[in-house]
Amino acid sequence: MLSVGALVKDERWHICEPMRMTPTRWLWLGLIGAAVLTLVAWLHDRYPDTLSSRDGQISLVHSVLILAFVASSLVVRGRPNVGRVVRDATLWIAIGGLILIGYSFRHDAAWLGNRLLGEINPSAGMAEADSIRFRASKDGHYSIDALVDGEPVRFLVDTGASDVVLSPADARRLGFSPDTMSFTKIYSTANGTVRGAPVRLGRIQVGPILVEDVRASVNGADLGRSLLGMSFLERIGGFDVRNDTLTLYR
Repeated sequence: MLSVGALVKDERWHICEPMRMTPTRWLWLGLIGAAVLTLVAWLHDRYPDTLSSRDGQISLVHSVLILAFVASSLVVRGRPNVGRVVRDATLWIAIGGLILIGYSFRHDAAWLGNRLLGEINPSAGMAEADSIRFRASKDGHYSIDALVDGEPVRFLVDTGASDVVLSPADARRLGFSPDTMSFTKIYSTANGTVRGAPVRLGRIQVGPILVEDVRASVNGADLGRSLLGMSFLERIGGFDVRNDTLTLYR
């Protein structure tokens, strides 16, 4: 009869005993290595630009090491169950395929997201590489969400305004003080003559379009919304209106 100490000693001996690498395990490891190399070669051929950067190469090496470690551990830790290995491999291939498909259609997904956002919030626009489009509101006007010196401002497009015109409320948010400004500039509008205080805006950004050092004024009377006038529109690549859609070009 073996004592408890002998059993413990015997169990420890089996735990510490090195794993024997049989020809079958070497074959599985070889197949895994060949599969990994084939995958790397295919990725390099399919996405050469991605792997040309240092970050892309580091990400690839990291992913390959994890894949090789997981796959080889299944082989080394014991006799591989062929059915289970095939099932797990199929699952991981399916996951990788979904990730690959999602990556391939990333630009279409971004376009779809912009389209949905533009439908839900027309003033946000539908941005593309060198242009941005805005749908007309129910009253036929075009509202545009822009960044003025980093602050969000919603403008009403007015091609009849020679300058960008800020409402007193938007002017205060941008750091101007209408109460202490000199309203020396006179504008003729459909509602009569109004006065404005000349200012300069560091930058106005609408989607991919950026214009710096923009001539503007702060309206002397209360204005419901700031106006995006010609001092901005005449300095971009162009704009047009078709089918109730305003397009600004960079």
